[in-house]
Amino acid sequence: MCSHYTALKKQEQLEKYFRARGIPLPPKSDMWPRYAGPFIRRPPEHDSGDEAVPEREAVIGRWGMIAPGTPPEKLAQAEKIATFNAKSETAHKLWTFRLAWQHGRRCIVPAEAIFEPDWRSGKAVATRFSRADGGPLGIAGLWDRYRDAAGQWQESYTMLTINADQDPLFKDYHQAGKEKRMVVILPEGAYEDWLTAPVADTRDFLLPYPADQLVAEPMEKTES
Repeated sequence: MCSHYTALKKQEQLEKYFRARGIPLPPKSDMWPRYAGPFIRRPPEHDSGDEAVPEREAVIGRWGMIAPGTPPEKLAQAEKIATFNAKSETAHKLWTFRLAWQHGRRCIVPAEAIFEPDWRSGKAVATRFSRADGGPLGIAGLWDRYRDAAGQWQESYTMLTINADQDPLFKDYHQAGKEKRMVVILPEGAYEDWLTAPVADTRDFLLPYPADQLVAEPMEKTES
């Protein structure tokens, strides 16, 4: 799973690597659960026939899915739940994610890097994962909308994860005895299909990224 990542810092990067435009990016790129961050989706109006609607758009949403049917009196409770990752094996049937899954509300979360803890030394060492070729990561996710306490629609998103117990790289991370998980990093050539494929094909994209195409860098703390 992933609870910390670095988002892209400039809109030009979204256009260059993901062919997406949208509202200005938030000033903070150091992302933690419940922060507002960018994600890329096929616009909800894409089938309207309006030629002005782009193929992709970048929007800002809450990292941590809030189910669209959440009543105002339960928002505070829902906001405390860890919904920043969604297990791909169960997302289709869980209250928080199932409508997004069933309606094909898939998105791409653009990131410079993700962070995972390495416990092999007996303590958690934050480790930075990035692409070996220097390109950004496109993480598979789901998005949806919910109404805030004022009745206004808000966007939220989550990252999809898969089992990593046998992955050559991610199997070494997280605590011993616990299931190893990893987010789904999409190949660049799969971006368009991920956003447009039929719902029945969703699982075809939920595959591990080649370990030899990623770099893992321990982020050891330095004493001052």
